[in-house]
Amino acid sequence: MSVGENIRFNGQEEKEQTKVFPEVPRLRVDLNNLMKKVKEEEKRSKRNNLVISLTVLSAATVIGIVLTL
Repeated sequence: MSVGENIRFNGQEEKEQTKVFPEVPRLRVDLNNLMKKVKEEEKRSKRNNLVISLTVLSAATVIGIVLTL
């Protein structure tokens, strides 16, 4: 094999790769949107934790009242 054949082979390989993997437009990520989604998720998580805590506390209170009767 000569150097010219290697260069030609590498050139062919690059052309084949572009056919297999066509150029995809680069998508930009907006950090402000990501931060907004994270904050909303944290709010939902805190709200869910509060609801669960209140439910457990209410159940414990009801059980305590029933046991004292």
